[in-house]
Amino acid sequence: MAYTEPGPAFGDVDATDLAHAAIMSAMADDVLSPRALNRATLARQFLLERVSMPTIDVIEHLVGLQAQEPSNPYVALWSRLIDFDPDELGQLLLDRKVVRTWVMRGTIHLVTAADALTLRPLTQPVLDGQLSRHPNAAPHLPGVDAEPVLAFARDLFAEAPRTGTELRAALAAQFPGVEPAALAELVRHKLALVQVPPRGLWRRSGIVRTTTVEAWLGKKLKARPSISDVVYRYIAAFGPATVADVAAWSRLTGLREVVERLRPSLRTFRDERGREVFDVPDAPRPDPETPAPVRFLPEYDNVLLSHADRTRVIPEAMRAVDFTPGGRVLGTVLSDGFLFGVWADAFDRKTGRATLTIRHGANLTKKARAALTTEGQQLLRFIHADAAAAEVVFTPATPSV
Repeated sequence: MAYTEPGPAFGDVDATDLAHAAIMSAMADDVLSPRALNRATLARQFLLERVSMPTIDVIEHLVGLQAQEPSNPYVALWSRLIDFDPDELGQLLLDRKVVRTWVMRGTIHLVTAADALTLRPLTQPVLDGQLSRHPNAAPHLPGVDAEPVLAFARDLFAEAPRTGTELRAALAAQFPGVEPAALAELVRHKLALVQVPPRGLWRRSGIVRTTTVEAWLGKKLKARPSISDVVYRYIAAFGPATVADVAAWSRLTGLREVVERLRPSLRTFRDERGREVFDVPDAPRPDPETPAPVRFLPEYDNVLLSHADRTRVIPEAMRAVDFTPGGRVLGTVLSDGFLFGVWADAFDRKTGRATLTIRHGANLTKKARAALTTEGQQLLRFIHADAAAAEVVFTPATPSV
């Protein structure tokens, strides 16, 4: 969603403007319950109802998808789109219309090519901070002149994408005496890199190879990207949101000033704790009692990670439940719009049976079991299209120690 910087706060005002201002003032500071916040976020995340939209438009609207695991965006889109075709997303990667790159929170996201050129420069402070704290890099970098290293790496990537091993070997040969792993981290944090296909293609495995965004897309990063545009888009996709929520999503600082610049174009509310919450005026805010269907999300889905106060999706009672068996992060399950449990799939090649195991932290009603079983079987058929059978099993999660 494009955003135009608001005009002057004062000027010629006619009766229509005054009436509009009175309406907006009357609507300001309405109180939104946690359930109202939940339904509003789910609606604009396409998790209340699947939509029929081009895949690239959904990725753009959501300001990218978490892609730490190659399959994550596919499951995320399957849960949001009607008749999602994973080959369509794969072709977008091959055509360089979407890319896998490090942006929000310094983590790998699948974003449109245009957003890669915009988001990567805006999130550079986050990556700078990560580099300064990196245990395998920071101790080795004081006194290192970064510019020759980065110039060398740019030329290297311009020739061809490189694996991590290839990059470290080239850096070791060019800059002897400096820990090559530290130099590689310097390159990864300072240059805008993308992971290239076949990495990220559906049902394809591939070693990680990277190159620069500029070399891959043939375009330069935006010199002066608008943080106001990006914050506005975040609110449209994840709101209603507090300033702290925007910061949690991006991990950037100084966002209060940005939101204040946007205030004339936003509607304001309060949550039940009295915190000011901002929203795009025409964004959906469904009735809190709107039914929310069962949804299966991948590990690290942004709907779970993009708010400072996660109770809009994760009930307080669920915080005492251990959803990471063996320390492994699993996909998540939403029931009635809130975190219900986690899921993991398995496939037995000998029998052709696919199994989805749901670890749940809430009581399992007969209705919830039926809905979870139906949706879970459909997910298994998406992930394991050749499976001879699809089974959903349930197991209670244990409280955290």
